[in-house]
Amino acid sequence: MLIKDTCAIVTGGASGLGAATAARFRNAGAKMFILDRQEVPDGAVCDVTNEASVADAVTKAKAAMGQITCVVNCAGIATGEKTVGRDGPHRLDSFQRTIDINLVGTFNVTRLAAAEMAQNTADAGGMRGVVISTASIAAFDGQMGQTAYAASKAGIAGLQLPMARDLARSGIRTMAIAPGVFMTPMLEGLGPEITDALAADVTFPKRLGMPDEYAALAQFIVECDYLNGETIRLDGALRMK
Repeated sequence: MLIKDTCAIVTGGASGLGAATAARFRNAGAKMFILDRQEVPDGAVCDVTNEASVADAVTKAKAAMGQITCVVNCAGIATGEKTVGRDGPHRLDSFQRTIDINLVGTFNVTRLAAAEMAQNTADAGGMRGVVISTASIAAFDGQMGQTAYAASKAGIAGLQLPMARDLARSGIRTMAIAPGVFMTPMLEGLGPEITDALAADVTFPKRLGMPDEYAALAQFIVECDYLNGETIRLDGALRMK
């Protein structure tokens, strides 16, 4: 697939990794439709955990772009809470909310958008679309207080191979990116002392990842037709302890 011919939905596209991806894709000639909790000029307000909300947004995206050939799932939240902490056991509602937004939300958008992609006319290689989801290195080496977050991101990594097999007959690929520590608005707000400390643990280059580096990998996945059913770490060889 060529990025200039792509009609892409980006969830969480109003900020952070999603905004960087939308900007890169748009600058490369792709058509864009953003789904986010806040209003955006080229998209729709959407709750990724709600079937009706996503179905409506996907319908609007197809009407705006003519078709859907790509989805980049960037919507998500981070939760910090220990299994048993000073205040007692991990709150069940916060665990469920993290799973609902990060994992269920990703699958909800993917399944409904993939149903539309399956109606596309295949290109010469049989391709009709590609889905890129956001996992995390926490899926593989999560730290204390990351049970909910790590479980949600491990679920995204675990989805890739079975979904790739499910969607193969429709000519749809599915991949995930597992970022390390990235300079998103959330981390920027912590200040240089904390971000410098986080960067010190990165093997090389010793800095936080930049959102456009995530976007660049997403573009490469779109354009490299042989990537399918896998999760790629994007972390400067960071291994969390």
